[in-house]
Amino acid sequence: MKNLLLLVSVGLLFIACKESKSIQKIKKVSYIETPKGMIVDTYFDNDIADPYRWLEDDRSEETAVWVTSQNEVTFGYLNQIPYRDQLKERLEKIWNYEKVGAPFKEGDFTYFYKNDGLQNQYVLYRFKEGQEPEVFLDPNLFSEDGTISLGAVSFSKDGSKVAYSISEGGSDWRKVLVMNALTKEIMEDTLVDIKFSGLSWKANEGFYYSSYEKPKGSELSAKTDQHRLYFHTLGTLQKDDPIIFGDTQKRRYVGGNVTEDNHYLVVTASTSTSGNELYIKDLTKSNSSLVTLVDNFDNDSYVIDNKGNKLYIVTNLNAPNKKIVSVDASNPKLTNWKDFIPETEHVLSPSTGSGYFFAEYMIDAVSKVKQYDYDGKLIRDIELPGIGSVGGLGGKLDQKDLYYTFTNYITPGTIYKYLPNEGVSEVYRKSAIDFNSDDYESNQIFYTSKDGTKIPMIITYKKGIELDGNNPTILYGYGGFNISLTPRFRITNTVWMEQGGIYVVPNIRGGGEYGKEWHKAGTKMKKQNVFDDFIAAAEYLIDNKYTSSNKLAIQGGSNGGLLVGAVMTQRSDLMKVALPAVGVLDMLRYHTFTSGAGWAYDYGTSEESKEMFEYLKAYSPVHNVTKETSYPATLITTGDHDDRVVPAHSFKFAAELQAKQTGNNPTLIRIETDAGHGAGTPVTKTIEQYADIFAFTLWNMGVKELK
Repeated sequence: MKNLLLLVSVGLLFIACKESKSIQKIKKVSYIETPKGMIVDTYFDNDIADPYRWLEDDRSEETAVWVTSQNEVTFGYLNQIPYRDQLKERLEKIWNYEKVGAPFKEGDFTYFYKNDGLQNQYVLYRFKEGQEPEVFLDPNLFSEDGTISLGAVSFSKDGSKVAYSISEGGSDWRKVLVMNALTKEIMEDTLVDIKFSGLSWKANEGFYYSSYEKPKGSELSAKTDQHRLYFHTLGTLQKDDPIIFGDTQKRRYVGGNVTEDNHYLVVTASTSTSGNELYIKDLTKSNSSLVTLVDNFDNDSYVIDNKGNKLYIVTNLNAPNKKIVSVDASNPKLTNWKDFIPETEHVLSPSTGSGYFFAEYMIDAVSKVKQYDYDGKLIRDIELPGIGSVGGLGGKLDQKDLYYTFTNYITPGTIYKYLPNEGVSEVYRKSAIDFNSDDYESNQIFYTSKDGTKIPMIITYKKGIELDGNNPTILYGYGGFNISLTPRFRITNTVWMEQGGIYVVPNIRGGGEYGKEWHKAGTKMKKQNVFDDFIAAAEYLIDNKYTSSNKLAIQGGSNGGLLVGAVMTQRSDLMKVALPAVGVLDMLRYHTFTSGAGWAYDYGTSEESKEMFEYLKAYSPVHNVTKETSYPATLITTGDHDDRVVPAHSFKFAAELQAKQTGNNPTLIRIETDAGHGAGTPVTKTIEQYADIFAFTLWNMGVKELK
């Protein structure tokens, strides 16, 4: 450890020796030597060394020094790439346009989010009909560097009060402030230590929120296991807030939401990221008790709306692609559930507004929307602007018009105004980005995975490129937690494609694109399917001359970071560059940090059985870095305040790679300070990070100058 401490003052010779950026040669990386400890864990009579366990201590001076030293090495390398600043300038230029969100009504005001261009955080504005908009909440004023972000914003039923959460440095731990929405004056003391929480008002008297007890160890890495639902009455102290659910019941994730008519509190409770119990409480009756609708964790169910005593519930109970059922709240047991919008062959994601249901279906990861009334009658298929993804179609019961966004990989998000009674859509606001969609194409193909499963994949690039196997290509994936990757425009991709880059997204197993069965096919003892699907995608791109192994980068974040880590250790020959971000990389210990135990539905844990331990160890990226292996050029990215997937995952993986890498490909880690898992990251940090990622990727693919 003492040797490590000396590295900060000694520095690295190649960092001090600044070359002219016209000299297109980068000095070989000199890594710091990460000290090894002697910790050994025993799993079912198997001794597993964990030499870098000390990096899990995010509060230690040694870890802080290691982080500083690693960043010195990384930025010493990145600073030498001749076009890194050029990429940053291009990102800033194309990012610098006004971005406006869809409007929403609260009380007498209409609210909307707007970013003038390069503001670190979006600003919340409001206006009354016929008046000019005014700033309501500006998160850019919360801190000088934009690292305090605005989270949930929830208005009381009459719109006169608002509760909003803020995150400091990207942490999942939040503070909640309560403000008089009419005068914009703070009403009471700030609520603290709130995590994984929505904010839902009961009339105008107070709101429900969720949290854990603050851990005794590090708040960024210590385990948080028992989630509770609280109610805060305005004018009272937070310490006096009663526990509504979770006091005697041990649940990892608990949420509470009040129906729009203020009739019911709906409580969901779960022990993992899949499957939940469901309860309701009648708020029109004093001292009413919670009534159980679902008493197990075998399925996912939630109340989407109600009409008096009639509840409408979205569920995948006996319906892997989801359906909507109805039931009378006075007798809501499962045997009384009746199909309202039955399951189809496509995955359902419904919303409500203006007295209608909107059933959005994913058909090969692309949106189709049907409109129903509250009697279950199909009103119409909504004509969409094209092939892509719809978002935000919904609103309050009394709204006369609704808004939705439409986007795909080459269509910037456009906001449409929808008149539900007429079935007419009209453009409300087009994106102001300087990007011509006509210059690009985005095509969906289907390829075959290792076991014969057909996988959809969308390939996007600038028109006119030659399929000669020489195109820089980013293959992006996720593959977990029932999350679907649907076509969405990203500003950063425009800069990548300007350079002749191809951007590719396969809809691999583990996601939710084809319902619960698709998800389950990529979990636990079937997790290898996810990696095989991704490997097959890379092989398809190479076989069909989109790219080659020397021009292919693989990228993913969080569970996608695990995907990248597993694939690069299983098939290091397949790609030139690997970009694992905020990844789950130590599969034997992931469940010991923060809320990680809740991911066991997807992963299983190393403690549950010998078979599960052996399966996890066989693909755990940290445990599968081997000596005498040439790994791809790797840029690991993480944040020092990531308290969801703790940065120790990335720290240990980087240390293993640097100790065992053979050949000249750099293996670096870029550790963002005052940043978390991604949400609320300031625009300045996002632009800097992508400039570094693209520069690193292109340089290691042999690109010496930009187009």
